[in-house]
Amino acid sequence: MRTNAIIIYIMAAVFFMAKPAVAQTGPKIHFEQFIIEYGEVDYASDGERLWTFKNVGTEPLMITAAKGSCGCTVAKYPKSAIMPGKEGVVKIKYDTKRVGVISKTISITTNEPDDHNFHVIKIMGKVKADPNAKPRGK
Repeated sequence: MRTNAIIIYIMAAVFFMAKPAVAQTGPKIHFEQFIIEYGEVDYASDGERLWTFKNVGTEPLMITAAKGSCGCTVAKYPKSAIMPGKEGVVKIKYDTKRVGVISKTISITTNEPDDHNFHVIKIMGKVKADPNAKPRGK
């Protein structure tokens, strides 16, 4: 009888110790890319890019904020919840009337648990010179 009690105790201990290994519940954002590469783009061209993400969690995911590192970078995000297993899209627009290297960030805040609710996406590229610009000094 005592052997059975020990076996039950050991099984219960193993069960309760393994419980933290169970997948996290709640919303969970997943995305394939941390960098959006614009490449070399023409002056005043379409500066919009799409950043796709998925809710791989067990509860609805909300993006509560998406902010560019400067006024030249704007992000529009879904205001409604993204249900578990579904995808969402953030539209990122860079002002391509700013000639030169693109090196900006978009900060994404979600309703994920506090220690995992902030994500940074980098955008990189280069805007070509304005073909209609007058040369300097002439």
